[in-house]
Amino acid sequence: MLVFTRKLDQAIVIGDGVEITVLRIGRDSVRLGVTAARHMPVHRGEVYEAIRRANASAVADSQTVATIVTRLRDHAK
Repeated sequence: MLVFTRKLDQAIVIGDGVEITVLRIGRDSVRLGVTAARHMPVHRGEVYEAIRRANASAVADSQTVATIVTRLRDHAK
């Protein structure tokens, strides 16, 4: 993990198209602003993990459906 120290209104640039700026510093939190190209998805960590789990589940479900269809076709022969 790369760790940065930034002050209010300072930024970190990632690659050619992502900029993260410190907008506010509170007692228990930091507010960050993210500037990125529209085609680049930006999510909070917990939202990203939920999307990843949902995608993995959908793939598993489609494999299960494909297996059932194959078994039914084989059984019908």
